[in-house]
Amino acid sequence: MADPILSMSDVTLTLTGNAGPVQILHGITLDLAAGETLGLVGPSGSGKSSLLMLMGGLERASSGTVSALGHDLTAMNEDALARFRRDHMGVVFQSFHLIPTMTALENVATPLELAGVADAFDRAEEELRRIGLGARLTHYPGQMSGGEQQRVALARAAAPRPDILLADEPTGNLDAANGAAIMDLLFGLRDRYGSTLVLVTHAPELAARCDRVVSLSDGRVDAARKAAE
Repeated sequence: MADPILSMSDVTLTLTGNAGPVQILHGITLDLAAGETLGLVGPSGSGKSSLLMLMGGLERASSGTVSALGHDLTAMNEDALARFRRDHMGVVFQSFHLIPTMTALENVATPLELAGVADAFDRAEEELRRIGLGARLTHYPGQMSGGEQQRVALARAAAPRPDILLADEPTGNLDAANGAAIMDLLFGLRDRYGSTLVLVTHAPELAARCDRVVSLSDGRVDAARKAAE
């Protein structure tokens, strides 16, 4: 593999709860190539979402290193991590995380404005129209279905043209039809912008569309394989 766009070396994650420290991830080493799609699978509690959060700098590794685009995320402070995510990453969650007092257009445009994009609202409108929400620009999240809200969340993640797109169970709260539509949109974004795509999913059909699948068990890499195998 050429220089990886995202690399994890002997990464551990330990969190402290009421019963004391709990080790969530154990010695994870993983490289991703630019433009690759990776599916993270495994049972609930296996560490999939925690691993994705480490990739995005949303959790800090207890030991080991996480680097993206040649930058050591484990050495950055919170402000630097926020700027790095703003400039290079898009993140999509299962629960949408839209701002309820903002319209669809404002939810997508506001992060672009904060990043200094001059045509933030034009770009946001273009992205929303591209994914079939041209008639919903002025609607608030409470006025939209779950599938529509997830489309807005996708547009918000994709509008900055991210190098890395991270998605945590993006179809988990949707019915089969909306889930299939979100799958098509995710991979369409990857194709359009050349983003490296990492998906946490329980859906076999979604994992099967990835270039590679990594299975986790008890916070360890259980297996890695080509998705087509």
